[in-house]
Amino acid sequence: MLSQNLRLVRGLVNYGVCRQSLRNFAAVGDKNNAPDNASDVDERHPLHGIRILDLSRIIAGPYCTMVLADLGAEVIKVERPNFGDEARKWGPPFLENSNDAAYFLAPNRNKRSICIDIKRGTQLLHRLVEISDVLVENYVPGTLERYGLGYEQLRKVNPKLIYCSMTGYGSVGPYAKRPGYDVIASSVGGLMHITGERDGPPSKVGVAVTDMSTGLYAHGAILAALYQRTRTQRGQKIEVDLLSTCCSLLLNVGSNYLNSGVKAGRMGTAHSSIVPYQSFKTKDGYLTLGTGSDVQFEDLCRRLKVEHLAQNPKFKTNKDRVSNRVELLRILEQMLSEGTSRNWMKLFEGASFPVGPVNSIPEVFEDEHIKAIGLVKSLRHPKDGTVKVVGPP
Repeated sequence: MLSQNLRLVRGLVNYGVCRQSLRNFAAVGDKNNAPDNASDVDERHPLHGIRILDLSRIIAGPYCTMVLADLGAEVIKVERPNFGDEARKWGPPFLENSNDAAYFLAPNRNKRSICIDIKRGTQLLHRLVEISDVLVENYVPGTLERYGLGYEQLRKVNPKLIYCSMTGYGSVGPYAKRPGYDVIASSVGGLMHITGERDGPPSKVGVAVTDMSTGLYAHGAILAALYQRTRTQRGQKIEVDLLSTCCSLLLNVGSNYLNSGVKAGRMGTAHSSIVPYQSFKTKDGYLTLGTGSDVQFEDLCRRLKVEHLAQNPKFKTNKDRVSNRVELLRILEQMLSEGTSRNWMKLFEGASFPVGPVNSIPEVFEDEHIKAIGLVKSLRHPKDGTVKVVGPP
């Protein structure tokens, strides 16, 4: 099947549909975690033998197909002639020789990239659909139907095809035809409203968390559909959208409002229902700790040599601590500001409660634990030598 696919891809140029051969980021990674091509994939990889036709771009779709590729699926990434995935230009920084953005590398490892004009290449895409198990796309609803590439059209080409459609707002409802980006969905879905300092403006999360979460939802649904297909021998359509994902991420905040009418606001790093559970300023930075139980709070007080706080009726239970949040935090802030994060980490070593420093990005990748688990992978790039990516968790 692989050789058949490669012959088909080479045929694209002959038919004049692929006007430009886009740079293929089929990097070589750890064979146990990040297969780059069919020769690196074997029975150890759970998705060995599964082919994904990836018509998505930017983050949500590519993140989904990257996870599937890490599990051993063969991913064929279809890009636009003379332009490619928009994320290739989302920089700086750019790679020196290929001029691809480092941003683009993050969700696009282990894929083969081909170039097809979907307006003229419908028949070629149908031929790829015939030999694919899954199609992933993130066009505005109705776009692909105009070119004979909608689910109802493609299920006739391949009845076993699993068709995953990723959109901003879903296929129905007043917003269905709107394009969607992570930050817009986070705005409409309330995530930005609850992110930021208490008296400050709304803030976005530092990375595209709604995009990536949507990709993870999609990847899980695709795996479930592949499993179901083993019983039914039929494909199906999957729909995921950024707004629904964002609303699902509201979790306790959404539940509190729906069931009690509690309207959440911005709280910085603090938690609305647990105290203490936030970052504290130290002499050399910030330290984050959380006591999710009364026992953990007692442990914190014992280590800080303020055992009396744990017995104070104002702070004895979490409910008490939430009610008297300001008073307790004032005490803890004063105490923790008098030491360095490093010294506090030594003092809290072995504690029952979680604690950690607020690391900068350089500090993250220099962290001894990150190095010990080998999370950063070095991959070969066809034009830029060695590149580094954050591997599968």
